[in-house]
Amino acid sequence: MRTWQVGDVMTREVATVLAETPYREIVDVLVRREVSAVPVVDGFRRVLGVVSEADLLHRIERAGEPAQRRVFESRRRRDARDKSEALLAGDLMTAPAVTTCPQASLPAAARLLDREQVKRLPVLDDLGRLVGIVSRTDLLRVHLRSDAEIREDVVQEVLRRVLAVRDGLVTVEVRHGEVTLAGRLDRRSAVDLAGRLAAQVSGVVQVTNTIGYEADDTAFDPARVTPVA
Repeated sequence: MRTWQVGDVMTREVATVLAETPYREIVDVLVRREVSAVPVVDGFRRVLGVVSEADLLHRIERAGEPAQRRVFESRRRRDARDKSEALLAGDLMTAPAVTTCPQASLPAAARLLDREQVKRLPVLDDLGRLVGIVSRTDLLRVHLRSDAEIREDVVQEVLRRVLAVRDGLVTVEVRHGEVTLAGRLDRRSAVDLAGRLAAQVSGVVQVTNTIGYEADDTAFDPARVTPVA
């Protein structure tokens, strides 16, 4: 069964800047490309960090404030002050960047975004070079698959290829990403597996499994337990 990966949904044409790119040019890139952040790369497209709108806004937020340094200054305040005075991408960027790879699963990428509290992940190849970028919006695109596409995957990949279920034994209905399975199979374990695998199909929001079964092969059978001497 095909599982969607980061490489399937990432944006491949990525706007980037170099460490020596000046503040005004970074702003121009963000506005022109309609993005909220850009990776900072070197000559080999290795990611050095990421400059976001938040990094650039420190200059505006602190405009007009007197340049003062506190004796006991928090790291967050010190970083904000340094960025408000910075003029180049290498000094403005947040580093190291939180990155992922094209082979990462969408749930893994989503967990990484949530854990690191970032909005996008530069995607690197095996040599550490930038090949794309994936955002929260990109991860949600999988749920824009049509009901027909989802049903085709459930029927072909789950029922026919994995479970070898004959046509007509199980019906599959999909509405707004919600899958309903009905019919009858020989074993309860096959019914349970059909539900679990259907839930893993990209774009599936929920599975209602009403398939019946002839025998419960998951029930505990005391006769099968070998006594311990």
